[in-house]
Amino acid sequence: MDYLGAQGYWVCVAVGALSLAVLTFRGKWMIGAFVFIIYFLGGVGVRERSRYAAASVFAMYLADILASGRPSIVSVILTGLLFSNLRATWIAARWTPGSQEAAPAPRFDESLWDKFADKLPAWLWPKVRYVYYVLSVCYLTLVAIGLTVLIRRFFSSDDL
Repeated sequence: MDYLGAQGYWVCVAVGALSLAVLTFRGKWMIGAFVFIIYFLGGVGVRERSRYAAASVFAMYLADILASGRPSIVSVILTGLLFSNLRATWIAARWTPGSQEAAPAPRFDESLWDKFADKLPAWLWPKVRYVYYVLSVCYLTLVAIGLTVLIRRFFSSDDL
């Protein structure tokens, strides 16, 4: 479980960084920064076993793929990884508190990567989780509106 949480964290950071780079290249750096923050904080929540964060990051990425209309091999693999994190987080939530399986793995802080992936999420998540809830609901609402507009345009076109 701990491995999947760390993997989910890094996947979210990578998706956020890639989104920031692409949107900045397209001249939309403010949207890119917002998307990066959403995915980064979602990754922090995934690392800290938040079911909501795992579900929202998966839903956001899946909606982004659907909105793009052309999924790539990489995006399908990333979607699968995010789904496996969602599944693992959901399974871990049903573990009996205090049992051997529910005991968290030790967090390391020997290298910079360890501090970034192990210590930072544990310190940051309690401070930003409510902000993340609000931001993710706003983002999912905007994505839902965008998908609705795309679907309406597709079905109202004269080509049908």
